[in-house]
Amino acid sequence: MVFGAFALMGFQLVDSIFISRLGVAPLAALGFTVPVYQLMVGFQVGVGIAATALIARALGAKQSKQAKQLAAMVVVAGGLLMLLLCLLIWFFQVVILQALGAESALLPLINSYWLVWLFSSWLGAMLYFAYSICRANGDTRLPGLMMVVTSLINLVLDPLFILTFGWGLVGAALATWVAFAVGAIVVYGRLFQRGWLDFDLASLPPVVALRQLSSISAPAMLSQLMPGMAALLATALIASFGASAVAAWALGTRLEFFSLVLVLALTMSLPPMVGHFLGAGELEKIQALIRLAVRFVLLFQLGVALMWLIASRWLPSVLTPDAQVGSLLANYLLLVPLSYGSLGVTMIMVSVCNALGWPLRAVLISCLRLFVFYLPALWLGAYVAEMPGVFVGVLGGNLLAGISAWRLYQHAMRRLQKDSYPSSATG
Repeated sequence: MVFGAFALMGFQLVDSIFISRLGVAPLAALGFTVPVYQLMVGFQVGVGIAATALIARALGAKQSKQAKQLAAMVVVAGGLLMLLLCLLIWFFQVVILQALGAESALLPLINSYWLVWLFSSWLGAMLYFAYSICRANGDTRLPGLMMVVTSLINLVLDPLFILTFGWGLVGAALATWVAFAVGAIVVYGRLFQRGWLDFDLASLPPVVALRQLSSISAPAMLSQLMPGMAALLATALIASFGASAVAAWALGTRLEFFSLVLVLALTMSLPPMVGHFLGAGELEKIQALIRLAVRFVLLFQLGVALMWLIASRWLPSVLTPDAQVGSLLANYLLLVPLSYGSLGVTMIMVSVCNALGWPLRAVLISCLRLFVFYLPALWLGAYVAEMPGVFVGVLGGNLLAGISAWRLYQHAMRRLQKDSYPSSATG
């Protein structure tokens, strides 16, 4: 999972680096695209989580035909849902961009980019659904391998399409489209080869199946959509400081995604272990596991923060030729990475709470982090000291969110222990 997530975040960072060579305007256009993309990812991840849970449950009950039919249902329903979302974003793009504070001069550039980007995003969602089906059937190797392969294809094609062929921002979307298309051909070919898809849905009640799918995907989507909504609001705030601020923010957020790769891998690998210990009634092992994970994340992200602190002297000039964007990015690297450890703890707590069967607590942690700590701190920082204040706000908001998430987890764990020990004693 680390290699797959590393490759996935790596190609997004590479996109940003090559796009930055085109100037401030294309990089700002990318900055307005990032929060919309996060919103789309929230939808596809919600469907993917539901797919993995339902298919694995059917396989565990020895209902292999139903598992294959559910997989096909996920592909069809998920594909239609993402297509509808892409069409809505396309038709309402002007409204969305104006709400985000995009300058009118950027609209034609974003329009030409979004036409290809939305299609590549839909194709990426279809590939993600195929990955989810593989994982539900116990194959994590193929998704991880293809995440690396598609990232390498994107890495090779980016300089060709963006710079050599002169396609600019559209070239970045085309490179991603080609990479996802290759991945989809390979992974769906393997799914059909292994017989993991059955489109004969006559014996599968569609209303019941869709209700099962939505019952799991809806809360997962809600938890996943909140970061996207917060990103939209944050981008609208950043846009008030001009295109250079949006460009620096776009680079900074891509570096953040890249810095949290290991945390992302932990959020996907911890739940099976937590679920195993919970099923065995070994709550002490859950606590020991989570304490170990939290200590590791805090120390590792401290090392990442130190790395960005040292790199802040020379990295901005490498990532962007614009002096103003580089100056803002240097300030970002001095302050924001100090909060990555706390942000990582928050992400782990959300994942663990879902694994422990506390979806509402996971949603509560996400809500508090984004709408009580993060966004208010951003607005306060912007009011006091403009863009430098925004970076201080990110630092403070993430630190408070991490503390809050850890306390909420501990409180819930104490309640779980009180509920479990009496029953074990009487048993």
